[in-house]
Amino acid sequence: MKLFFHKILHWEYWPFQIVYIPIYFLWSYYSIKAKSIFFFNACNPTIKNGGFMMESKKEIYDLIPQQYFPKTELIKEGTDLQNVLNAITKAKIKYPLIAKPDVGLRGSAVKKINSIADLEGYSQKANFDYVVQDLIPYSNEIGIFYVRYPHEKTGRITGIVAKEFLIVTGNGFSTVEELIKENPRYELQLPVLKQEYGRKLLDILPEGEKLNLVPYGNHARGAKFIDGSHWISPKLTQTINEMCLQIPGFYFGRLDVMYHTIEELEQGLNFSVVELNGAGSEPTHIYDPKHSLFFAWKELARHITYMYEISVANHKKGVAYLLHKEGMKEYKMHLEQSNKIVNF
Repeated sequence: MKLFFHKILHWEYWPFQIVYIPIYFLWSYYSIKAKSIFFFNACNPTIKNGGFMMESKKEIYDLIPQQYFPKTELIKEGTDLQNVLNAITKAKIKYPLIAKPDVGLRGSAVKKINSIADLEGYSQKANFDYVVQDLIPYSNEIGIFYVRYPHEKTGRITGIVAKEFLIVTGNGFSTVEELIKENPRYELQLPVLKQEYGRKLLDILPEGEKLNLVPYGNHARGAKFIDGSHWISPKLTQTINEMCLQIPGFYFGRLDVMYHTIEELEQGLNFSVVELNGAGSEPTHIYDPKHSLFFAWKELARHITYMYEISVANHKKGVAYLLHKEGMKEYKMHLEQSNKIVNF
């Protein structure tokens, strides 16, 4: 009951279908103006469906200059373990590594792989294409929302979200599970953590020792999102813009970035792109617990307006909107893929 009331009283946990109710009306308005429900595919012409659904992570990585993201290999569904190991060796990807679906959904089925045994278990269970990549060595993660109109040479950062990972700190006598239960945000993840860690949750951490149970900043996996938009500066904007200008056909979306310090990130040093998300991106700084639902609606509306205006501008330059029949086909495939990943 404690967790039930915690979710009820904190809108950040509400189903997105409820949170987005006012936004559906705005989407309908823009769809009527564009004469296409699927106008969004034109906002990022080089990314499948504009990055709204069924987009391949590997294909997006291939658009980004190599120096900005970790070594990554695509593994096709059904690939046997030996060929997976051969691909990792050839790419010089080291353990621990990250495995995640090539077509993902809110952090589902993202796993830290520490050994060949872990990789074997993942590859046997995965009924989808997936990517394996180097674990990024930086300890901090932020999401940077970037917007640029097609006629512009300089884009803008419209929001930044900082991410606190699901980390517990030992006190010398409590088990990991007991430490998890001290925080409602963490306790909501306990069923998934039990599946992943099993009896390891009964370990007792020495006093002061920290354990990062989910080493990636995903809200659905227990990370706390904090509005870091105060970090937006001319220097950071210049650094991000210089990188994004090298990504062909990218105008709208969120870059999830791991970094060492904000000062170094501003200088373009010691950072790596975790993922680039397109039309399906949310301005995730809205999920800071300090923000109201009204703030979230305002920011969602602002960003969907950007997406619509960029899509229209690209459409006028010859980028076709996704046909309704094809769009519905892609949406059904998206639902099927989502079910695979959620049930992983």
